[in-house]
Amino acid sequence: MIVVGVDPGSVRTGYGIVKDEKGTFSLIDCGVIRLSSRQSLPERIKIIYDELGKLIAVNKPARLALETGYVNRNAQSALKLGQVRGAVVALAMNRKVELHEYAPREVKQVLTGRGGASKEQVAYMARYFLNIGNPIKPFDVSDALGIALCDLLCKTSPVSVGNGKTEPAMRRNNWSEFVKANPDLVI
Repeated sequence: MIVVGVDPGSVRTGYGIVKDEKGTFSLIDCGVIRLSSRQSLPERIKIIYDELGKLIAVNKPARLALETGYVNRNAQSALKLGQVRGAVVALAMNRKVELHEYAPREVKQVLTGRGGASKEQVAYMARYFLNIGNPIKPFDVSDALGIALCDLLCKTSPVSVGNGKTEPAMRRNNWSEFVKANPDLVI
């Protein structure tokens, strides 16, 4: 199964495409759609829509995992983010890709065991689950990969324990057992 994770933004939108094949996670593609704040918001939204559309056409994911909106002090930023998210939702629906949304705290909880984990911890766990040697940068990319991995971990009964492998029958809500069984994963 292939999942594309999207970390939406009106100037930088991160994406990560991950494949789960018989309990082994592998990275297909990742990157950032970089936009200029000099472009109008409608122009930026169209570029995001078109670029993600190309990725979906090439990789044919079964699901698209999207970070939910969050309350921001800046109302204009929140409105712009909402419009970008709306375009991504419309893209998933138009391409008939199953859509799942995850709050940032939920992604952190699933990947690290702590809802308040740092971006560095999420990036580390994304590297670990995907068996990637080099750091994943920028955070827009590691966050998108984390969202895709969260979707795969939440939608399957096994929980990945690193190097792309999974162990059967461990529920995602039983982190104390997971940590006891995998002390090397605690950072």
